[in-house]
Amino acid sequence: MNFLRGVMGGPSAGPQPSGAETIQKLCDRVASSTLLDDRRDAVRALKSLSKKYRLEVGIQAMEHLIHVLQTDRSDSEIIGYALDTLYNVISNDLEEEEQEENLPKQVDDLGSQFTEIFIKQQENVTLLLTLVEEFDFHVRWPGVKLLTSLLKQQGPQVQQIILVSPMGVSRLMDLLADSREVIRNDGVLLLQQLTKSNAAIQKIVAFENAFERLLDIITEEGNSDGGIVVEDCLLLLQNLLKNNNSNQNFFKEGSYIQRMKPWFEVGDDNCGWSAQKVTNLHLMLQLVRVLVSPTNPPGATSSCQKAMFHCGLLQQLCTILMATGVPADILTETINTVSEVIRGCQMNQDYFASVNAPSNPPRPAIVVLLMSMVNERQPFVLRCAVLYCFQCFLYKNQKGQGEIVSTLLPSTIDATGNSVSAGQLLCGGLFSTDSLSNWCAAVALAHALQENATLKEQLLRVQLATSIGNPPVSLLQQCTNILSQGDKIDRRGSKVQTRVGLLMLLCTWLSNCSIAVTHFLHNPANIPFLTGQIAENLGEEEQLVQGLCALLLGISIYYNDNSLENYRKEKLKQLIEKRIGRENFIEKLGFISKHELYSRAAQKPQPSFSSPDHMMFDHEFTKLVKELEGVISKAIYKSSEEDKKEEEVKKTLEQHDNIVTHYKKVIREQDQELEELKQRINTLTSQNEQLQGTVTQQVSQIQQHKDQYNLLKVQLGKDTQHHNSHSDTFQMNGIQMEEVSKLKEELEEWKNKHELLQGQLREKDSVIEKLKTSQLEMGATEQSSQTSKSGGLELSNELQKELEMLRSQIQLQSAEISKLQTENQRLQIMNTTADPVVGDSGPTAANNSELEGRLEQEIKELKSEVKALSEEKESLKQHLDSSSSTVAILQDEKSKLQQEVAESKKEQDDLLVLLADQDQKLSALKIKLKDLGVPVEDEDDIESGDQGDEDDDGDEEEQD
Repeated sequence: MNFLRGVMGGPSAGPQPSGAETIQKLCDRVASSTLLDDRRDAVRALKSLSKKYRLEVGIQAMEHLIHVLQTDRSDSEIIGYALDTLYNVISNDLEEEEQEENLPKQVDDLGSQFTEIFIKQQENVTLLLTLVEEFDFHVRWPGVKLLTSLLKQQGPQVQQIILVSPMGVSRLMDLLADSREVIRNDGVLLLQQLTKSNAAIQKIVAFENAFERLLDIITEEGNSDGGIVVEDCLLLLQNLLKNNNSNQNFFKEGSYIQRMKPWFEVGDDNCGWSAQKVTNLHLMLQLVRVLVSPTNPPGATSSCQKAMFHCGLLQQLCTILMATGVPADILTETINTVSEVIRGCQMNQDYFASVNAPSNPPRPAIVVLLMSMVNERQPFVLRCAVLYCFQCFLYKNQKGQGEIVSTLLPSTIDATGNSVSAGQLLCGGLFSTDSLSNWCAAVALAHALQENATLKEQLLRVQLATSIGNPPVSLLQQCTNILSQGDKIDRRGSKVQTRVGLLMLLCTWLSNCSIAVTHFLHNPANIPFLTGQIAENLGEEEQLVQGLCALLLGISIYYNDNSLENYRKEKLKQLIEKRIGRENFIEKLGFISKHELYSRAAQKPQPSFSSPDHMMFDHEFTKLVKELEGVISKAIYKSSEEDKKEEEVKKTLEQHDNIVTHYKKVIREQDQELEELKQRINTLTSQNEQLQGTVTQQVSQIQQHKDQYNLLKVQLGKDTQHHNSHSDTFQMNGIQMEEVSKLKEELEEWKNKHELLQGQLREKDSVIEKLKTSQLEMGATEQSSQTSKSGGLELSNELQKELEMLRSQIQLQSAEISKLQTENQRLQIMNTTADPVVGDSGPTAANNSELEGRLEQEIKELKSEVKALSEEKESLKQHLDSSSSTVAILQDEKSKLQQEVAESKKEQDDLLVLLADQDQKLSALKIKLKDLGVPVEDEDDIESGDQGDEDDDGDEEEQD
């Protein structure tokens, strides 16, 4: 301890030792001391010196500190000091007062070198992972910080060591469940470094329930209103999901997208956004974009887009989009996020088209966004975001394209001028004096025409009123007029930018649309302008315009249908040969793809430019250039004979395509007929089965009736035998006993009825007595009140009528009573005659005669029942005959249908043979075309083209 006092600055008699000597003595003390307290004090002293004498402590003490970690595991205090000392040596997070301008590079090298020394023995990292498992705060926290610092210095090497160590990643995942926020938050930072650029670790972390834990932390911290912990969790989520398709799919299937919706529930009062909230919301929006990025596989992106719509996330984003008081950078990022959520998803695009801004009157969100795009006072990044949103809305959305173009057509323009349409805003931006608005509007309109030949033809109908008194001109004509005027118009911004935008629009419009090419060539000034632009030797800035003019002229040749005599393909080629030269034309055409801005635009769909001057090319246009550049180069060098041959081959191919299409249509129709016949056969089969079941049921019923008839016949035979012999009478005794018991029961019922009627009779007698007394009283009152009011006479008349009714009822009841009394006497006589039958075993002749009468009556009833059953049997036989005839008819019809199906199959086989012959001829013609150097599309491309034509025709019919 005296030694330590000297080291730590206590009073000493001799000269003070240097820092290196002190560190050396401390290291010796750690290595040689047998007492744990001495070693602990020495390590604590090294910790205090490790920041000031980082290099010396790292060189001399690292080995001893690692040994302490291995041997003194039982003492958490010394382990904590050792871990803190190693952290100070390896970490580059210096104290502020020690940071000087000339130090950072040296410091970075020092930390990296010490890290390399530490991880050279992989057991050291494994030991550190074991220490991180300790629950003691003084061990776990410095262990987490040290491991984070190691990952910062030598990330890939440390990641590989942790990946191969048993349960390495799983141990670190437990940090997120620690109840101490300091350790949990530093655990998030550790996992950030661990998951950087390592897909294998990202997958392990994701499947260790990281998404659930991180989303819980974000919710606990208050979502977007939370602090820096939310930011760290969002950065970790980005590491796990970005460019990792497996984790994205796991995130979607785990229903974690639904838990993102509360992040964007901002209140109505959007004043006072803190810097941390802006940062958090920005990262949340980026996380949504990671899931629906255009670079992801299309299937994964589509499923995430649908999930975002169904859980209401898209609706929440649109609410932020239309809200007021949202910071500009959040609004821009929200527009970009909405763009990618709706891109290529018809359901989301339809919803976005229905969103209205909260204005009076309400305006569509698309119109409000376009107003921002063509407004030059808006920030540049916001205008780029709106353009991207518009492009994503129209991407693979023919319905949306048609709606935008329809706002330009004469029949749909609002004559009152009360509302501004998307088409009017695009035209306004296209012809404004701001070059950036010109470019954005031209690109937006080009996207409305992308891969839609029908709309390209419809847009030719658009007429513009240039000035009062002058006749309207077409949109195509106005575009070429502005293009030809060039530098004459005073514009704000780059003049090249306007011409590039208009040329991209015209190239998109004319490509794959012969009618548009004819309209373009119909203006005699267009071709001379293009050839003049291409032939001039202009500066480097104008080379881009020359290349686009060459592309537009090449499109006018390639898609020319030779309908204009003066501008046939051959004449245009001769004009190029005379005025420009073929080699020079091809060279100018190559200027486009060699341009640096072209390469940047071709990388990703989102228009991201550092400045407005760099805004030259659109991503979709780069695809068009790539597709047409080689085709136009070949078309320029073709002779007229080759063109004729190509036209003939094209016509032949079209004829063959028509034949194939016709046969396909026939086959489809026959398939439909076959399906209908199959359905009909199935229906008839089911009906046949039902009828057969009915027949079977009726046969069983007939059999039951036969059995009943035979049983009755047997019983009838027994009855006749009873009349023939006296012994048979004794056998019938059981039947007579049953009949006697039935008669007794009936007698009891009649007795009960008789008693009931007698009770009713007594009640009626009492009522009659009451009425008689009341009548006498009424008579007395009549004599005493003859001089009273007329109301008394009316009452007496009513009572008289009631009395008469009661007398008639009494007479009826007395007649009924007498009838019942006679019936009662008859029943009593029957009872007296029936009792001896029960008691006496030898029946008398009178009883026998009575029984014979009854038996004869029963026999008559049985005969009538047998007769009825035979009649029913006959009717069932007739029904069975009719059912069997129906079954025979159905079987005949079934055989006819089977014959028709066989004939249809034979006819289909003949058609397939014809198709095979046509395919052979078609392949032979394609080989000839390839020999001639003509590019020939594959059969799959032709079928997709046919399908596209059918879709276009369908859209045209709907719009007409």
